[in-house]
Amino acid sequence: MEAKNEKPITVDEIKALAQKRLPAYVWRYYSDGADDQLTTLRNQEVYETLVIRPRILRNVSSIDTSTRIFGKHYDIPIAIAPSAYQRLAGYNGEIDVAQAAFARGTNICLSSNATTSLEDVARTLPQRDAKYPKPWFQLYFVRSRDITKELIERAERAGYEALVLTVDTTTMGNRLHERKNPLKLPADLSMANMTTIKGGGVSKGRLILNAETAEEAAKIEREHSDLLVDSALTWTETIPWLRSQTNMKIILKGVLTAEDALLAVEAGIDAIIVSNHGGRQLDSVPATLEALPEISDAVKGRIPVLFDGGISKGSDVFKALALGADLCLLGRSALWGLAVNGR
Repeated sequence: MEAKNEKPITVDEIKALAQKRLPAYVWRYYSDGADDQLTTLRNQEVYETLVIRPRILRNVSSIDTSTRIFGKHYDIPIAIAPSAYQRLAGYNGEIDVAQAAFARGTNICLSSNATTSLEDVARTLPQRDAKYPKPWFQLYFVRSRDITKELIERAERAGYEALVLTVDTTTMGNRLHERKNPLKLPADLSMANMTTIKGGGVSKGRLILNAETAEEAAKIEREHSDLLVDSALTWTETIPWLRSQTNMKIILKGVLTAEDALLAVEAGIDAIIVSNHGGRQLDSVPATLEALPEISDAVKGRIPVLFDGGISKGSDVFKALALGADLCLLGRSALWGLAVNGR
């Protein structure tokens, strides 16, 4: 009798192994969505509602899965989405994920809330042909313009190619388990991009949501105002200011409607990411695959349309590309792989 191959071959199998290996609080932080988690689940289930119409007798003996974004070559139409605190998964966290992506001929977007600094990640990446992209940096726009500006300048100095502004997080998502069991980083980990900033190094974003009285919320506002995510961002003020601060490409992450996609084009944004934050921010919004067609139709190829949400297999990527995505981003799937076997 042949020995059974126990090596995981699907993302679902890798996910199951990751759940066994990760501490329960880390697993819940990575996997949970907001409120009833309807959108988190919908992101995954929506792929089952679409079928593929196969054509026959076409020469497919030579397959090319590469794509181009901002004139740069990607061997595959898949890159790594920003996700926080990757060293909680073990191994070398963000460094392992970034090196794996570069080895596969694609790219990463580093989270503002990384447990490895943007400079350290950039330093560890191998030099590669100039046809390939440099890494991207995801930005949470905090109330202090000086702090926001400092992060932008650091990313540009370190050689990042694009700035990914997350626009769906004006307040933290109502993740119920996390509210009852707040995430606390181990003593040897921190928000590494914020450690040089007074009061930085630990997240302030959930403090107001967890405040039990108006007085407590007001006290948090006074004490941590500079480091709280700015909820007053606008098309007319924020985007021009951001453009004035950097030569990097500017990408908006969190677009879910054709109307906002058109405003992004009109504002001179370089690309958008169709994203609902994996269902972690606002529940009961559409699955990203449901929102993608109207956005792609509205943009009409004028800027790249990137996509994330619920991807766990090649056919999921195919469906997103068929509906208008130019590049797909993996979030949780990459974390499961990191947790199971590092790079």
